[in-house]
Amino acid sequence: MNAESLHSHKGRYAYERLERVIHEKARLGILTSLLTRPEGLLFSELRDLVGLTDGNLSRHLKVLQEESLVSIQKAFVNNRPQTTCLLTEDGRERFLNYLQALEQVIKDAETATKKTTKSESAWLAT
Repeated sequence: MNAESLHSHKGRYAYERLERVIHEKARLGILTSLLTRPEGLLFSELRDLVGLTDGNLSRHLKVLQEESLVSIQKAFVNNRPQTTCLLTEDGRERFLNYLQALEQVIKDAETATKKTTKSESAWLAT
């Protein structure tokens, strides 16, 4: 790739839509779980789905809540506290944008792999 071509592709692989707050493994699992359940999940259900301790889940939910990605609803059911976690509309939109960006990363990697495989085959044939 020449300098002019490289300049026109500046930032091509920056993937600006990959939000750091979402990209963390536990938060990725939390948001994916909540995306599958638009009505929300009880804290205990979410904890079991993502395999986190109560404390770790609380910490990650706080970060996501501060970013307006999730909402937390607290209520009493049969005189017992019940916490429901929901994906906000903004959270849903941002997460779907994140997933689109992640799909682009995969496409770019697949394209690069195909190019590498072709050039390796050509090199081996000589």
